[in-house]
Amino acid sequence: MIEFAKRLDSIEEYYFSKKAKEIAKVKETDKTIINFSIGNPDLPPADEVVDFLYSSAKNKNNHGYQSYSGLPELRTAFSKWYSDVFKVELNPQNEILPLIGSKEGIFHIAMTFINSGDIALIPNPSYAPYNVTISLAGGNPIFYDLSEQNNWKPDLSSISEEVAKKAKIMWINYPNMPTGAVIEKDEFMEIVEFARKYEIILCNDNPYSLVLPQENPTSILSLAKKDDYILELNSLSKSHNMAGWRVGLIAGNSFLLEGILKFMSNINTGMFKPIQEAAAFALTNVTNEWHAERNAIYKKRRDLIFEITDLLKLSTKKNGSGMFVWAKVDDKIENVDEFVDFLLWEYGIVLTPGRIFGSNGSRFVRFSLGIKEHEIEKALEIVKQNQRTILERFSL
Repeated sequence: MIEFAKRLDSIEEYYFSKKAKEIAKVKETDKTIINFSIGNPDLPPADEVVDFLYSSAKNKNNHGYQSYSGLPELRTAFSKWYSDVFKVELNPQNEILPLIGSKEGIFHIAMTFINSGDIALIPNPSYAPYNVTISLAGGNPIFYDLSEQNNWKPDLSSISEEVAKKAKIMWINYPNMPTGAVIEKDEFMEIVEFARKYEIILCNDNPYSLVLPQENPTSILSLAKKDDYILELNSLSKSHNMAGWRVGLIAGNSFLLEGILKFMSNINTGMFKPIQEAAAFALTNVTNEWHAERNAIYKKRRDLIFEITDLLKLSTKKNGSGMFVWAKVDDKIENVDEFVDFLLWEYGIVLTPGRIFGSNGSRFVRFSLGIKEHEIEKALEIVKQNQRTILERFSL
């Protein structure tokens, strides 16, 4: 019998991978599935970006292996984008590192900096790969609380000095997924000063800043000094509807990026050149009007989802950012998974239980905005027609 590597003992199969198998079984019962679970942008990129990709792909000279650090024109485009959108000046030569999607960057950070037993501070709730990659690297994830009472913002006083002194990395994510929370610059500054005090590598995951923003988009790098150990991940998946293209970046401290490149260059061989060229075109040519039109669609979808949450007696805050609705389940529902499974098996409506993001999400469910308006309207009609049955089933 071949044994798997011991590192797999610390992780499980990704929730959405397992859930897809269950959804397939529900489909076998001839139910129509309305899937609110995964944050997969269903809207296309701007037409001119697709046209540019096609033109570049037709170039017979564009199909070879590419530089490990990305095309200079892509790094320059990222630099200009950060200057225009976030008012942050970054040197495209050594403060920007393109990625094959920002998710791989989370892994690269863990593998570059975490030794066996090293502590990493992970928010609860949060995106699972922050925790998983630390475990795979042999590190020790220590969770710090984000709470509804504190508007899903870090309570730094709850992190003991003993833990803070030993911490190597601290993950934050604002605008936050799954909660949609944003934080002000002074609150960002408190986190930056905390990381400075304890010499922690501070990593902000920032893919949602252009999706239903509450105010002008903010980058934590706007508060950083050149010698701060601060990194920020970003991507075009949500901001430009280019999720399948796998274009992301790590920006920030040049010394840290040098180490990440050393690891990364042994793992992959750069993005397809036409994708890099089209990404650079998107960063410099997609207009504010295009972003506004995309956000108008998301807002309309979100308003329809709010109608569903109201009917199901789920509590939501109506001012979140990002492409999800984070909804609290009524206290009378003792088992949130049972509620989620009931909606799936009885009505084909797929929600994500908040527990998969951490224990502080155990009383919540998440809806994605990456679903067509007519499908949301169909789900709304199903809930309207069956509201009494659903509420009585859970004594609401």
